[in-house]
Amino acid sequence: MSQQVARVDTLFLHEDGEDYRVVVQRDGERMFHGRLELKQIDAGPRPARLRVIDGTSEELRSPDEFVELARRAGRIRISEQTSVHGRNRLRAMLDAYQLDAKVVRTCRFCARDGRYSPITAETAISADQEEICPDCARERLDKELAYHGSITGDARARLEELLLEVQDLDRIENLLKGELDPDLTKFDEISATVEDVDPVPTSDLSLHPGIQSKLESRFETLLPVQSLAVANGATDGQDQLVVSATATGKTLVGEMAGLDRALNGKGKLLFLVPLVALANQKYEEFEERYGDIADVTLRVGASRINDDGNRFDPGADIIVGTYEGIDHALRVGRDLGDIGTVVIDEVHTLGEDERGHRLDGLITRLKYYCRQLSTGDTQWIYLSATVGNPERLAAALEATLIEFEERPVPIERHVTFAESREKLQIENKLVRRAFDTKSSKGYRGQTIIFTNSRRRCHEISRKLEYSSAPYHAGLDHKRRKRVEGQFADQELAAVVTTAALAAGVDFPASQVVFDSLAMGIEWLSVQEFHQMLGRAGRPDYHDKGTVYVLVEPDGVYHNSQEMTEDEVAFKLLKGEMESVTTRYDEESAVAETLANITVARSGAKRLNESMVGDVPTKHALGKLLEYEFIDGLEPTPLGRAVTRHFLSPSDAFAILDGIRKGQDAYDIVGRMELRDDER
Repeated sequence: MSQQVARVDTLFLHEDGEDYRVVVQRDGERMFHGRLELKQIDAGPRPARLRVIDGTSEELRSPDEFVELARRAGRIRISEQTSVHGRNRLRAMLDAYQLDAKVVRTCRFCARDGRYSPITAETAISADQEEICPDCARERLDKELAYHGSITGDARARLEELLLEVQDLDRIENLLKGELDPDLTKFDEISATVEDVDPVPTSDLSLHPGIQSKLESRFETLLPVQSLAVANGATDGQDQLVVSATATGKTLVGEMAGLDRALNGKGKLLFLVPLVALANQKYEEFEERYGDIADVTLRVGASRINDDGNRFDPGADIIVGTYEGIDHALRVGRDLGDIGTVVIDEVHTLGEDERGHRLDGLITRLKYYCRQLSTGDTQWIYLSATVGNPERLAAALEATLIEFEERPVPIERHVTFAESREKLQIENKLVRRAFDTKSSKGYRGQTIIFTNSRRRCHEISRKLEYSSAPYHAGLDHKRRKRVEGQFADQELAAVVTTAALAAGVDFPASQVVFDSLAMGIEWLSVQEFHQMLGRAGRPDYHDKGTVYVLVEPDGVYHNSQEMTEDEVAFKLLKGEMESVTTRYDEESAVAETLANITVARSGAKRLNESMVGDVPTKHALGKLLEYEFIDGLEPTPLGRAVTRHFLSPSDAFAILDGIRKGQDAYDIVGRMELRDDER
């Protein structure tokens, strides 16, 4: 014993019933702990029995050994939790040996378990109206997290960081129960930024009188990104990739360039978007804004069952279309007329697994069409709010990069944890709180809630107390327009929409709430996430934007998802924009090569080589011959049917197999349509 305690840093005493815990520390490590009993003699309290605890067993030691320990200790400390009576007994006992002791704040849980953990104002964490040490607070937090479901990596680190920052375990536990404490939920703030760009007066633009007068009546000067684009040749036919945040005005770059060329007889404006709902919205805007000076028509893809595309006017000055609608026209040999300007909105779609290769193929085939059948030099303008590698993408598209990083209003980003059933309650609170608050500009706060399915849109909207409406591509055009008008007139506190429609939600919302971080059964990408959160806050309406990410610990939306929602949340919040790269697997390579053969015949190899992604042409041609989709460099009747209806090889063979087994072709295709909708 004497060798063990040749040097003792701290002897710690803590009242435990009628006895006292004894902890001996050296170099910050516990040497042993035990239990001390005192006896009362005429001269006062004295050590009666010392039991040294080793696991589940106790070893009885001489009380003289306790006195030896106390004399060798550099300091003696008594826990603050020890009662006044208990402290007085210990001090009287130590006084008999001319030893001093100080009372210190310690963690009760540690003391009870035989550990010495002094705490200070800087380290103490409040829990159940007492103060405990950080280690015990983390242990209790772990138990709470286990109750809510396994929570991983960055989410756990975030909660521990908050715990140490606010020093209040109860507040962190309330956060896990859906309490909206803004000091805790706030993850960060994206500051408002304004680049110094000399604005171009609209009166200085030398455009066709039709569009010139329109612009002058609407604006005195162009916005910064528009001014940059004009200064770099947007209205002189220069191809451009325009990258700028949501609501900074980049769409007008394509409008004024394309309309000027169209009205001056240099070819029509083709304005392309990824979704039918966006095309309908843009068509109506163009019709309302420019219908008196130009003919506007709409070309969208329908379904695999009915997709004849006969409703559009190829002779119009402006064709608004979806990627698929225009691609379909190219695949079936429709005449689109003389094209002067092509605007590709949401060009970062090139990086998406499902749709990237189709946009890559469309751009290549449309360029081929313009070179072969359009007169003059077609101008290409690509628009995006989110691109991780703008310089490289601009080079691949052979366009001048116009990059503008202004954020008109700051955006606060918040994270809170909630079980799926608790999310609706939180969304209800957030919608109420926003709508009951007015900005300095006099506008109520309104909310966009993004979720992962149409069914969930309706479920949330039904259960919100304040006026709201679902908004997704499954609604008819008239209903969507009604929702847009009601939101613009501040008759709705919220719209609930699918993540898939994020690009086209053009509501002046102050708040964005993520009910889910999935799009269908796929997790959002960093690009998609930033595109969606960028909808929060408009400079003419709001003082700031607010974003709430509702995270279900250990949550998934499909068993194919390898990550959980808490992992995805912090990946998205901390993530940088991914590079926009089009990747080809065998099916996508086969599909795009077949489409290129259908459009360009012997020129297909050259089209493949000019695509943004790297297409394994030789392998794709071998598969097309094997599948009997081509004969030489001519599509077979089967190949033409496959490419006309945008079928993958696996879908084509599924249809053929089903028909051979006597299944109805419409039923087979209907199931495919339903599957795609779910995705």
